[in-house]
Amino acid sequence: FPVTIRMQKKRGEHDDRMERQRARRDYDAKGIDRKGKDIDHVKMLSKGGSNATGTRLVSPSKNRARNGHKPS
Repeated sequence: FPVTIRMQKKRGEHDDRMERQRARRDYDAKGIDRKGKDIDHVKMLSKGGSNATGTRLVSPSKNRARNGHKPS
């Protein structure tokens, strides 16, 4: 387990994973049912986005189909 976290940090993935977790916790704290939905960051984390730049609930297929393209 600790080896996995060290590797994620080395690859620069740990911060993005924590940002995704914070977004999930925010939705849960507000009591929003996210069952069957993905939390989409309006500006993708890999492009420098954050929870502060906006999140929304979308279907998993729509979120994955976006693949780096601007939201519609």
